[in-house]
Amino acid sequence: MSWSFPIGRLLGSELRVHATFFLLLAWIAASAWSAGGAAAAASSTLFILALFACVVAHEYGHALMGRRFGIRTPDITLLPIGGMARMERMPEKPSQEIAVALAGPAVNLVIYAILMGLGATIDADTLTDPTTTRDFMGRLAAVNLFLALFNLIPAFPMDGGRVLRAVLASRMNRVQATRIAAAIGQVAAFLFGLWGLTSGNLILILIAVFIFLAAQGESNAVASRDIARDLHLRDAVITAYESLAPDDPLHVAAQTLIRTTQHEFPVLDTDGRLAGFLTRQALFKAMAEGLNTHPVAEIMVDVPQLPLATPLQEVLDALDNAPAIAAIDRHGVVLGYTTRENVGELMVLRARA
Repeated sequence: MSWSFPIGRLLGSELRVHATFFLLLAWIAASAWSAGGAAAAASSTLFILALFACVVAHEYGHALMGRRFGIRTPDITLLPIGGMARMERMPEKPSQEIAVALAGPAVNLVIYAILMGLGATIDADTLTDPTTTRDFMGRLAAVNLFLALFNLIPAFPMDGGRVLRAVLASRMNRVQATRIAAAIGQVAAFLFGLWGLTSGNLILILIAVFIFLAAQGESNAVASRDIARDLHLRDAVITAYESLAPDDPLHVAAQTLIRTTQHEFPVLDTDGRLAGFLTRQALFKAMAEGLNTHPVAEIMVDVPQLPLATPLQEVLDALDNAPAIAAIDRHGVVLGYTTRENVGELMVLRARA
């Protein structure tokens, strides 16, 4: 995710923080400082950090449960409105999806139980800024209980929505189940947005926007994967293209970019095997830095190389982390390539066929 940066690895996943998270911390600290001075600012900031540690634990609940079903989670990103575990895929078996979805809220319930066991109390006072350890623990316990219950709302893409999708998918096809769960999620997003507008709560409005867009995005993604189920890389491969050589200077690549419609270029060695890929963004950056006489090999990137018979669903997974996929024969010679844009065009045509 853009505007995020890694802060370390934990339990096999990279932990990332979005830059806007620090804006949230600064805003909370400034608000608390103006209301109660330095002590209040420090207390509020510490509470927010503890809260988001619980959010990270929630996301790791999903990740570790997914690992039991052979699904990796490359990274977990901390955002101002919560956390996001980027799993390679969601399990399509309803029972497995329910287990993965419920693992996150279960972690919050465990944290709530532990805090209550340590003597936390929940009352009206715990909803104010904590001034003692006991108040701090009570408020943290209350928020974990709220997170568990909130995420169980049956509205996609929240965990409860995924449970709903899994239950519906046991009675109908997955695409239809996703559409129903996504529609409920968008209704919930509208209600959250209305609540945020009437109460003046900016966080609720941001959550509403996120839920609405995420629900629509998931519905489209599942529909695309359903279309891709019987397709292969050969169905989406670009075979009419121009390539570059590793020692071509970048100004030659720039001229090729201008006189073609390509946004990326395979870089091939003399045997027709892939040396790398040159993207338009990398070329723009290098030219802006005055590297026009430098060879293409300096800024090309590696991309996955797959045979033509690779299922298109696997190609979609590979494109999550690559600008393109090279199609090769059994000798490793490049036959063509595909991009997410090209696959998307294929999906549109197949959906309308």
